[in-house]
Amino acid sequence: MKFAIITHVVHIRENNQYFGYGPYVREMNIWLKYVDEVIIIAPVIKQNTCPIDLAYKHDLIILKRVPNFNFIGVGNIFRTLFKMPIILWNIFWAMKKADHIHLRCPGNMGLLGCLVQILFPNKIKTAKYAGNWDPKSKQPWSYRLQKWILSNTFLTRNMQVLVYGNWEKTTKNIKPFFTATYSDNEKLPLNSVDLKQKINFVFVGTLSSGKNPLYAIQLVETLIKKGHDAKLDLYGEGIERSVLENYIVEKELNDCVFLNGNQSKEVIINAYQKSHFVILPSKSEGWPKVIAEGMFWGCIPIATRVSCVPFMLDFGKRGVLLELDFNKDLAQIEEIINDKSVFIAKRTLAHKWSQQYTTDVFEAEIKKLLIK
Repeated sequence: MKFAIITHVVHIRENNQYFGYGPYVREMNIWLKYVDEVIIIAPVIKQNTCPIDLAYKHDLIILKRVPNFNFIGVGNIFRTLFKMPIILWNIFWAMKKADHIHLRCPGNMGLLGCLVQILFPNKIKTAKYAGNWDPKSKQPWSYRLQKWILSNTFLTRNMQVLVYGNWEKTTKNIKPFFTATYSDNEKLPLNSVDLKQKINFVFVGTLSSGKNPLYAIQLVETLIKKGHDAKLDLYGEGIERSVLENYIVEKELNDCVFLNGNQSKEVIINAYQKSHFVILPSKSEGWPKVIAEGMFWGCIPIATRVSCVPFMLDFGKRGVLLELDFNKDLAQIEEIINDKSVFIAKRTLAHKWSQQYTTDVFEAEIKKLLIK
């Protein structure tokens, strides 16, 4: 089977291997176990890899490089128009060659892939929509357009669209799905942690306004001011790093808030295992993998009420649903810290739920999509 991937994920070539964002590549390597040849249409940049990057595991990969582009601002729109013919041609070429077309959405490349796939109604196709499928959420026009094309069964034929959450009034090609990071072999019994010692919070994600790391810092800062012995470790990089560094210095939080940058999977697992809470006050998500990861290792999740997060947290029974009302959110967290029985109950439920979603289960579902 020739398997074509259309993705916006930026790739790096190093030592005759192709690297990309670790969680994405880790997932794609599961798909690639069941295909003979891989064609990837994606942007490629020249830079060194970092700990968060992973290499594809496949013996036969053809990667067609396309230029990066976006539609933000008049200048970028005009530049994109000049790039468009070569991008569309490469997407068309890959789809024509492929036995199975796989789109990664939402994203600029996903949008173009949504348009070009219309020309191949008889090809077997899948799309992984990794964003928020909630029809009531406010989203960029390009995301709404992708969702409309993907759910239009006249334009989009012979495709299964994998989305996070189970939403009402969806078309027959929309399939509720999930993602996973850890295998059955990595499952461990729930370890014991003590609330009387330092209370550890962990944030894993891009340091951007969309992920809202400053809100996480401010919550922990206020808990400390109220007398709680707390600490926050942040893992990830992004354009907000300097803002966060300045805030930490200004508020004299150097001994309790730490920016650890991008780290390997093993370092992140160790951080989860030592933490009481995993926090992600994000403004938009699909299936926030870091929340499921933290739960897998016994962290109580603290996350905003977006996309399928309420389902993941069982509407608050196995975590804290943030309202982004600071006093209310703080009160929710303090209630758990101050009541050991509530802490244990939520932690146990979170751990039990997340351990259902392993890479073994994920692989079995992927196999069903690829092998008829």
